Amino acid sequence: MTTTTSIQNPPIAIVTGGSRGLGKNTALHLARRGTDVILTYRSQQAEALAVVAEIEALGRRAVALQLDVGVSVDMAGSFDVFAAAVRSALTRHWQRESFDALVNNAGAGEHASLMETTEAQFDSLVNMHLKGVFFLTQKLLPLMADGGRIVNISSGLTRFALPGYTAYASMKGAVEVMTRYMAKELGPRGIAVNTVAPGAIETDFGGGAVRDNAPLNAFVASQTALGRVGQPDDIGGVISALLSPDNGWVNAQRIEASGGMFL
Repeated sequence: MTTTTSIQNPPIAIVTGGSRGLGKNTALHLARRGTDVILTYRSQQAEALAVVAEIEALGRRAVALQLDVGVSVDMAGSFDVFAAAVRSALTRHWQRESFDALVNNAGAGEHASLMETTEAQFDSLVNMHLKGVFFLTQKLLPLMADGGRIVNISSGLTRFALPGYTAYASMKGAVEVMTRYMAKELGPRGIAVNTVAPGAIETDFGGGAVRDNAPLNAFVASQTALGRVGQPDDIGGVISALLSPDNGWVNAQRIEASGGMFL
């Protein structure tokens, strides 16, 4: 990732799902570290523009672009269209042809047992968390600077198993394998690729269950070494730190940020 953080030539990061939750928090942490941000939103344009305003208040530049990570090809809003929008934004706002970092964060959860999971639910998870990450990265790589960085978001559920997350955790497990292969194939370009796997976090993810269900929150806290449920700041800080120049030699790793769940 570009090391300079000057106003004239700051690093630029793309954060998918940046209008809310962990994506928003990551975007703000990156801005505080001197990085400009292109963030995406699926439908919450007002919320995305509010994040842009927060980033600009921190003295950085930001742009919000619409993207549905579950729609990859042959439809309006496809990844080809998005890549063209990124290219245009880079030219218009930064007078550049490349960006420096990609955080594949956008997605949604699905809680259903193995026997209750429908094919439609399964396909939706594949499109968002696996096919989406694969092909969005593929389409954006021609615009990424050599020496750039990629962080794919996984889940603590790939290490520990909880009933109801078979399909979701399977997609995230595939993302972790894909991360290692990306690191291997992109190594000649000096691009480092890592996975960050959050534990249970108090956000609106999955309907806000961890945040709003007091018994669930207490159970998770009791099973976490640090004695509490995670906050968005616990994850955004990890991702932004991983993208800093000091961590450029970290590559092809799964980094779990869970406070020590289920040890």
